[in-house]
Amino acid sequence: MTEKSYLLNELDPALLFGTGAHLFSKLAQAFPRLKCVGRGNEIKISGDEAEAARFEEKLQLCTAFYQKYNTLTEEDMTRILEHEDEALQLLQSNPDDVILYGCNGKPVSTRTVNQRRLVDEFSRNDMLFAVGPAGTGKTYTAIALAVREFKNKNVKRIILTRPAVEAGEKLGFLPGDVKDKLDPYLQPLYDALYDMIPFRKLASYMEDGTIQIAPLAYMRGRTLDNAFVILDEAQNATMNQLKMFLTRMGRNARFIITGDVTQIDLPDRRQSGLPRTLDLLGAIPGISVIRFDKRDIIRHRLVKYIVEAYEQAAAQPDADQDKASSKSF
Repeated sequence: MTEKSYLLNELDPALLFGTGAHLFSKLAQAFPRLKCVGRGNEIKISGDEAEAARFEEKLQLCTAFYQKYNTLTEEDMTRILEHEDEALQLLQSNPDDVILYGCNGKPVSTRTVNQRRLVDEFSRNDMLFAVGPAGTGKTYTAIALAVREFKNKNVKRIILTRPAVEAGEKLGFLPGDVKDKLDPYLQPLYDALYDMIPFRKLASYMEDGTIQIAPLAYMRGRTLDNAFVILDEAQNATMNQLKMFLTRMGRNARFIITGDVTQIDLPDRRQSGLPRTLDLLGAIPGISVIRFDKRDIIRHRLVKYIVEAYEQAAAQPDADQDKASSKSF
């Protein structure tokens, strides 16, 4: 039996452990042989000595995450408790952790192992494929790299594009001209840019064509020199569209292609060219493929469980069909 207390010097427990100290509760629940009590900036524990030592290690990781990233999320806590090696990798000193400083000096940093891999592989390859589930920060990290390269004058322009494929809704029913119809669909790309470039400056760049956001079809016939080009939602591009896009690559160009093969919106899923393209190009020198997974999800904690549920459903379609058939009698 051991008793210990820890003072969270220069840390606000309410900020560290969140509203209602829900993250502290999660930490305490991981150590059932300990009694854990938090009052003010002091934490007291009593119980099994070996478990107390492990608790101290996890607590140190929690405070290290908060000090490094100025926040501790539900996903960070899960990583600390269940994937310690991954958590330690994220805490290792790395000059590429901060990709750039966005509006109001806000740092845009890598938050997962595969986000860091994307940044590392970018330094060695001119074309990257970042594939994986929603919420993993693939597009946001890619746009941060594009803005950094532009600010450092390594490229002269940024081009962001998406296939204009409707996700179950008809663009034709939206009011306005073609741009008005497409802008809402391209909004996630605008949102990321607004985080990194002041509004007026971004408007100026977009007006003179230095930064362009356009549907994939508008890429046909172009040669993209001195540009950082991102194709988002690439799972909704056909084989011919991907070939067209990839062969636009000009001198001093950098390409990042992002997609999620589990969210294909094409009428026939087999029309998606992304899986086949990954097979064809993945081994070519100068091209790198980074595969994100549910451990990289940094949106609301429920997103990870939603992705898992859909993965499980996709793995047993026959069983689901049998259930549906039995209900029809």
